[in-house]
Amino acid sequence: MPVEDPKLTRARDMISRAVEERLLRKAVLSKSRLPDVIKASALPFEDKNGEMRLRLETYMTDGKALHENLTPAEAVERLTELISPESPGRGGSFGQLDLVTAAGQCSIMCSKKGSMAISGRLGEKRAETGGHDRQKRYILSGEEPFLRLLGISDGDGRVIERRRAKFRQINRFLELLRDVMPKLPEKELTVCDYCCGKSYLSFAVYHYLTVILGRKVRMYGIDLKADMTALCSETAEKLGWEGMTFECADIAGWSPPGGTPHLVISLHACDTATDIVLSKAVSCGARVILSTPCCHHELNGMLEKIAGKGEYGYITRHSILRQKLCDAATDALRAARLEYEGYSVEALELIDPDETPKNVMLRCVKSKRPQDAVRESMREDYIRACRGLGVKEPLTLDRLLGALYIPAGQL
Repeated sequence: MPVEDPKLTRARDMISRAVEERLLRKAVLSKSRLPDVIKASALPFEDKNGEMRLRLETYMTDGKALHENLTPAEAVERLTELISPESPGRGGSFGQLDLVTAAGQCSIMCSKKGSMAISGRLGEKRAETGGHDRQKRYILSGEEPFLRLLGISDGDGRVIERRRAKFRQINRFLELLRDVMPKLPEKELTVCDYCCGKSYLSFAVYHYLTVILGRKVRMYGIDLKADMTALCSETAEKLGWEGMTFECADIAGWSPPGGTPHLVISLHACDTATDIVLSKAVSCGARVILSTPCCHHELNGMLEKIAGKGEYGYITRHSILRQKLCDAATDALRAARLEYEGYSVEALELIDPDETPKNVMLRCVKSKRPQDAVRESMREDYIRACRGLGVKEPLTLDRLLGALYIPAGQL
C-alpha cells in the first residue's frame, strides 16, 4: 500500500482544520490544468437547518459555472482531491489552493511534476474585531458568474467600486428573503419578478434559491420593455439557468404557467406600478411578497391641489415635506390595505438611506383572513386615514382590490 506524501497529509490536515473548525472564510483554486476551466472557489454557508455547508463553484471559460454544495467531510476530500497529484481522474486539476481563514492564510501548491509546497500556516483563531474593522459577511461574495455578467463584478470576481451600493442592496434583499423562507413550501417554487427591468433581483434570488439552498425553482421575469427581457433571456442562457424565463408582457393580463406564484418580488416599480404589482400578487394568492416601492407621485398629486389646507396643511404647504409625508403615508396605506386582505406586513429598511432614498421594503406574508369584526375595524381605520389626509379618490391599490374608501361626492 503506497505511503501518502507527507506534504499532502499536511495539506489535508490544514484543509480539514479550516473546514471542520469553521475557520474557513474562502478557498480559491487557481492555475487550472483543465482547458475549459478558469478557476474554482469555495465559500461556507448555513443551510436551512443551520448546518454548515461549502458551496464550490467552478468557473468555466464559456462564462458558465458548475455548482456543488458539500458537507464538511465532502469538502475536505474534494478540495484535497483537486490539489492532489496522486488522485486519479480529476486529481491535480489545479496548481494552487489558497485558504483564507480566521486563523491566517496559507497556500498549497502542486507542480505539474507532482511536487508539493506549502506556505503560510494556520495559527490560533483571531478574535473578531468590532465597529468599522469588522467586515460584513454577505450572502454573495462577488465572484458569482451572474454578477460578472450583470456588470457588478469584474472578470476576477471583485465588486466594481461604483456598483458596491447595488451589491449591498442585492445582498440585503436576499437577507430579507432568507428570514421568510420557512413561510414558503418545500416543493418546487414558482417565483415572479414583476416589472423586472434589468433583473438584478431575478438572478440573485434564483442563484440563492437554486445554488445556495438547492431548491428547484421556476422563475419568471415580466416587463414591458422588450429589449430588457431579451437581454435578460440571453444572460440566463449564458449561465445555463434553464429554470428562468423572461417575457415582454403587461403583468395585469399575465399569469405564470404553473398557476399561483409562491413568491412575488419587485424592485422599484415606479409610482402606481407598485400598486399593480401588489394587487396582482394578492389576486394570485402569493404566499410571500417582497416589494420596494418607488416614486410616490399619486398621493402627492392629490395633496398638491389642497396644499396648505386641511389637517396636514402645515406640512403640505412645503413641497419637500409634502413629498416625504406622501412617501410614508402611501406605503402605510398600502400596508393597511394588504393587512385587510389577510397579509402580515412589515415595512423594513432595504439599504442605507444615504445611498438611495428608495430604501423601504414591504415584506408581506399571507396569513389567516381576519375575522369580520376585525376587518370592519380595519376598514374604518383605513377610511379615517384617507379622509384625514384629504384623499379625493380611491388610491390605485385600493381601487384595484375593491375600494374601501369612496369619497362622499362619489357615492
